[in-house]
Amino acid sequence: MAITRQVITTLDGNGLSVLTPDVIAFKYYDESIVSGSLLTVETNEFCVLKSRGAVLAVYETGQYPIQTPDKPILGSVVQGFFGGASPWVYEPIYVSRSKLLAKTEGIATSREMAELVYQVDFYIHVDSKEDALALVTHMPFSGRTIPVKELIQYAGPVVEQSVNQILQVTPLEQVNEHIHEITELVKEHLSSFLKIYGIHLNDLKVLIHPKDERMRQIISLKALGLSPLDAVRMYAALKMAEKGLVSAPNMAIGQAFHIGGNIQSTFPVGDIIDPPA
Repeated sequence: MAITRQVITTLDGNGLSVLTPDVIAFKYYDESIVSGSLLTVETNEFCVLKSRGAVLAVYETGQYPIQTPDKPILGSVVQGFFGGASPWVYEPIYVSRSKLLAKTEGIATSREMAELVYQVDFYIHVDSKEDALALVTHMPFSGRTIPVKELIQYAGPVVEQSVNQILQVTPLEQVNEHIHEITELVKEHLSSFLKIYGIHLNDLKVLIHPKDERMRQIISLKALGLSPLDAVRMYAALKMAEKGLVSAPNMAIGQAFHIGGNIQSTFPVGDIIDPPA
């Protein structure tokens, strides 16, 4: 992205922002930024201005001239201490104030140690200048941006612990009955954790299903009112029907399948040699 010394902005030449829906914060580093440059903050942004590690100010929407904190150092003093370069290196950090979607998933276990897959979708946003400052203070940059997926690396263990706290004492068949309780617990723990980083948690949705697809389908059939044995039979019958086996209906009702539709009687070997009168 081409940057001028006069105007600092997150928009490129086409008017597109670097703060995409998967980016929470963007670090704008350019040694050519000098006092008097204009700092532009869009409506969906906050900007934290730092200089040599210290926070100078936090800005909301608008355009602001950057002012050198102290009187400029001129002449031989600059040459002697800074090699002729300006001692002020400005670092604007833009923080998105848009509502962003985050997702995390993992494996949990039921009371019977059956493996379950959980998926948690939630929305986050930074609400105020104080929140933006908290984010910049506590969330480290591993590059020029803080992507949403990097936040998930911090929040993932909190979600996993919250989900397992209930699932590990819940029978597999009763997991869906406790989905509201699990959702509320995840929301409570995740909200408290994100607050440290100045991030607010909005809507949250939890989905849980068996890791094994066969187990999921059998449980679904049992939910229709079938007994465990009938559910297994129906599952086997459906798989047989997919293969085109004509004996699938017999499996579904638990009856033997006879070729030609006739039941063949069986006799002991001795009766065949000397059949009864």
